[in-house]
Amino acid sequence: MGAPRRNWRGAALGLALGLAAPAQAFAHPHVWVTVKSEIAFTGGKVSGLVHDWVFDEMYSSFAVQGLAPPGQLVTKAEFAPLAKENAGSLAEIGYFSTLRIGGKAADFGPVSDYWMQERPDHLVEFHVVLPLRVPEPAGKLLTLRVADPEFFIDFELAHKDPVKLVGAPPGCVVTVAKPKPLEASDKQKLTESFFTNLAPGANFGFKMASAAIVACP
Repeated sequence: MGAPRRNWRGAALGLALGLAAPAQAFAHPHVWVTVKSEIAFTGGKVSGLVHDWVFDEMYSSFAVQGLAPPGQLVTKAEFAPLAKENAGSLAEIGYFSTLRIGGKAADFGPVSDYWMQERPDHLVEFHVVLPLRVPEPAGKLLTLRVADPEFFIDFELAHKDPVKLVGAPPGCVVTVAKPKPLEASDKQKLTESFFTNLAPGANFGFKMASAAIVACP
């Protein structure tokens, strides 16, 4: 399979169509990503995000096909063309990242660093640095969500140290707010979406996403 089909939504679709699973299973996400993030501060201002995303076993197996000799891990160099492709396509949708500072959405500039690699556990990791176009004063409240609005990709914050603050002003603290349980009507959308060949709805993925909340003095 060529690299173009390994972009995340395209790769997930290819996997989903190739699996002989019950119909209801298709209504759930097709790629699962564990997220660790850093919120970087420079001179008391929010200056950017650093994401490290680890993909599920199925996507990882798909992504590494043919990129390294049998028995060897795929290196950053071997992953470089795919990392570049993904970095470019994800830039168009803001890397699924919403950072709000004082209630206003931050504007990201061009990425300053990115790479992909296969870890020793054979899971694929994607690393990207997202600088703000203009650093913003921290204010009293920041929120960070990483989510696919269509819920095709399920982003979940890591259980341990999911979000770190780097260079933050003294007294800033971060907490993680878990999503509320789905209501019956939303659960119904998940199953019906497969049969109607429609996504569960615009911004549905935000209902399933945790939020990192940063409070500063």
